[in-house]
Amino acid sequence: MDKNPLILGGTTEATALCLALSAAGIGGTISFAGRVMRPVRQPLPQRVGGFGGIAGLVRYLADHRISHVIDATHPFAAQISANAVRACAEAQVPLIALGRAPWSAGPDDNWAHVPDIAGAVAALNRPAARVMLAVGRMHLAEFAPNPQHFYLLRLIDAPEAALPFPDCRIVQDRGPFTTEGDLALMRAHRIDLVVSKNSGGTGAQAKLLAARALGIPVVMIDRPALPPRLEAHDVAAVLDWLGHGRTDLGV
Repeated sequence: MDKNPLILGGTTEATALCLALSAAGIGGTISFAGRVMRPVRQPLPQRVGGFGGIAGLVRYLADHRISHVIDATHPFAAQISANAVRACAEAQVPLIALGRAPWSAGPDDNWAHVPDIAGAVAALNRPAARVMLAVGRMHLAEFAPNPQHFYLLRLIDAPEAALPFPDCRIVQDRGPFTTEGDLALMRAHRIDLVVSKNSGGTGAQAKLLAARALGIPVVMIDRPALPPRLEAHDVAAVLDWLGHGRTDLGV
């Protein structure tokens, strides 16, 4: 069968993979969930929107003769990742995840781990602080129970609705970010607490390096649990898997 992969995208790793596939003369399609208004342009055809659950994804794989699926979504995109595992098993289409190794605290870091967004909300039930809230646009409303804080929000797109924060500042920007830039940002807004998802990778790590340098504590949201699946942490491993039709890659 000719290779016709489907890439579930939305990350810098997905963009790097598309560039590598195009350079290797391999076609395919990249799919975006549609949460970002202007996704990064790709060298492969792209689609935007959901599939309609597991059954819809199974139909898509069959209708478009998809040969492989590469899940390069964000580590916190738990629903689509779980759906991909089940749909690929049902459709008998090989699946690999192109992921990022999670961040780990160093000896100079001051991290408090919480299991999920609700845990982060609970951790902010404390006296007023100046918080850099790095959880993405979709979860902002969940922090409404803690309006006592100043919130610094760095977002790709502006919020579609009014935010439940009496005191906040929105910075529209797209990574990758630099440690120097995040040091300046935190100093300018006098940040004394960072709330972050454990996304991993290098594109958004700067805020953690800046927090370490400034001695700022971090509330770290752990990754959601996902079904077992084949995983790789670099584009070369995915290309090798595609090139050899392997489904037993030990990565």
